[in-house]
Amino acid sequence: MPTVAIVGRPNVGKSALFNRLAGRKIAIVHDQPGVTRDRIAAPSKATVHACTLIDTGGIGAAIDDGFGEQVAIEADIAMETADLILLVVDAQDGLTPVDQALAQKLRQAKPPVLLVINKVDDPKHEAVFAEFSRLGFTSSILVSAEHGRNFGCLCDEIDAAIAPLVAATEAIAEVAEAVGIKLAIVGKPNAGKSSLVNAILRDERTIVSEIAGTTRDAVDLPYTFQGERFTLIDTAGLRPRGKRDNSVEVFSAMRSEKAIRRADLCVLVIDLATGITAQDRKIAQLILEEKKPCIIALNKFDLYHPDTPPKARLEHAAEHVRRELFFLAFAPFVACSAKTGTAVDHVLKEALKIRKGAQNIPGTGVLNRILHAAFAKTPPPIDNKLRRRLKLYYATAATNEKYCVIPVPTIVLFVNDKRLMANSYEAYLTNRMREAHPAPGVPIIFSVRSRTRREWEPRERPQGH
Repeated sequence: MPTVAIVGRPNVGKSALFNRLAGRKIAIVHDQPGVTRDRIAAPSKATVHACTLIDTGGIGAAIDDGFGEQVAIEADIAMETADLILLVVDAQDGLTPVDQALAQKLRQAKPPVLLVINKVDDPKHEAVFAEFSRLGFTSSILVSAEHGRNFGCLCDEIDAAIAPLVAATEAIAEVAEAVGIKLAIVGKPNAGKSSLVNAILRDERTIVSEIAGTTRDAVDLPYTFQGERFTLIDTAGLRPRGKRDNSVEVFSAMRSEKAIRRADLCVLVIDLATGITAQDRKIAQLILEEKKPCIIALNKFDLYHPDTPPKARLEHAAEHVRRELFFLAFAPFVACSAKTGTAVDHVLKEALKIRKGAQNIPGTGVLNRILHAAFAKTPPPIDNKLRRRLKLYYATAATNEKYCVIPVPTIVLFVNDKRLMANSYEAYLTNRMREAHPAPGVPIIFSVRSRTRREWEPRERPQGH
């Protein structure tokens, strides 16, 4: 659903507006500034289109309160996560420096900003409209959240802003429902990709040959398994760039790389009989760079140490995979044989498990508790060069609506200085996230954003202006 963030300084009526839009009293409403400390989310009951409301808190009443960083953080959170931002101001207090600081940040926002001039309880308060027009927003509305004045018009404005997003999301969902889970079957030449597809389909739909490079194009094959729709994308084997000996092979590789980008999930097929090679690792790296969910299909398991008991073979194979493809540790593996048909259905079963686990994205509150607990348990080291320690202000999860079948959230970390994030500490946070909120097969992506006082302070105007 589209997200509507409500931002503003304390005591301007954000929580009252939130409660009226949500249709029930969720946020605490009080005359004392700063009562709302945590972010609260709830579905909107007042708008025609479904959307998620976020009530924010923690902004200081004045720039010199020492809350400057929170002003920037609140604005940035709204800019990163919301589809529409409601900047709430107080008509009775008039324009304040905090309003101006927030407006300056929000004018850089990609989402549209609707200026909500609240506490217009009497027609005489409407005169402040000209004062707030100095903030430079094209859309604004006068309301009284407490008394419901002009509330219907506010809902109309919200619906008009999010309607295109709702239509686009519904269209994407309809296409996703029709196509199902798009699985890109990728790997080096002659790893058994087409054989695996045929074994899953129980039909020789693609050409299988011992000659490497038989498959030249990416082929989309619809399939239904356990009542769920899939589209299997059989791709050409990816050879090293230096060994692509003709233009046909170059274009085949390009289509395979494109298939990885448009897939919901990649199945990396490994020829276990010959072991994991440098080219396998390069293809795995490509999947990682595209931030795709992944399953590792260990094909030709029947030829892997055939004289060894199955349990010992599986343990040996697992050790081999985890050692050679350590950077794909999040990807589950399936030991199978396309030739005999052994365990090929497990690839699709694993894909369904990954999709189910990926839908359970941690909420903002849970996410912040996990990460703050990780920081408390093992604090980041002090950077010797910068002589400071990494400090986490806030975290939120953002997803790309184009990948709604198996969402891969980006965890945005708002910190004091992103240069202080060491690779080893990011790996530590990844492990803590996986322990607290497992999502097998789905990569964990961090986006670290610096927030300093210089970034939000308004520039001084020259005298005479």
